Amino acid sequence: MPSVAALYRYPVKGFTPEECDTLTVLAEGRIAGDRVLGVRFADTEAPDDAWSRKHAMVALINTPGLARLRVVFDEKAFRLRITLGTAALVDEALHQEGRRRIAAVLAAYVIELDENPLTHHPERLPLRVVGDGHSPRYHDEEPGRVTLHGRGSLQSLEAALKKDVSELRFRSNIAVDGLNAWEEQRWIGRRIRIGAMEFDVVKPKTRCLATHANPITGERDLPILTTLTQKFGQENPTFAVAMLPSGRGGQIHVGDQVTLID
Repeated sequence: MPSVAALYRYPVKGFTPEECDTLTVLAEGRIAGDRVLGVRFADTEAPDDAWSRKHAMVALINTPGLARLRVVFDEKAFRLRITLGTAALVDEALHQEGRRRIAAVLAAYVIELDENPLTHHPERLPLRVVGDGHSPRYHDEEPGRVTLHGRGSLQSLEAALKKDVSELRFRSNIAVDGLNAWEEQRWIGRRIRIGAMEFDVVKPKTRCLATHANPITGERDLPILTTLTQKFGQENPTFAVAMLPSGRGGQIHVGDQVTLID
């Protein structure tokens, strides 16, 4: 029987995940604590504290070196800590001055990377730490959506690349063991049950260049997008599916059984 093998949420958009034993799924279709903060460029048309689309933020799609950083968001203390290896780059409360210091440290780190979105764009500075730390925002998608992939699909991709591929490249919320390769793609338009919760599987997840970034080194080291289209005959590079809860929210847990119900 397929079951949940791992659960992830991403407190800061584009940064490292938290691996969790339990995730709380809100009725709106988002994960509590997921993408509650982000780091935005200065030159957007949105108000200073507003969320933006990913191309207006420092994110893996434009800054693969972010993968080398580790973040810990303390929700109770409302504090963000960012480390590089064993060194703490910044550890600040998320008040106005703390956000400015976090943004300045990140700008200094990003601008020294070989691939970065700041060197030739001074208008993007100063960076801004946005998000209230409570309201989850799933990237550019207004409806939210929870993301899921099967590890059978990951193994199929590894075989095509002849390389180990970390599932962290795909930034899913749910990883499932016990599915055949690409089986989850056949769930589009159908309903599944995970533990006590039901989900409508609404769309496949088209991938971007963020998947090329090694989640440990921050180097673009694997041609994920062209492998998905050329080796698997996909029109658009697709990995994982997006889902919405059917009705109320609830909790899902590592070890929950996953079943197709209609």
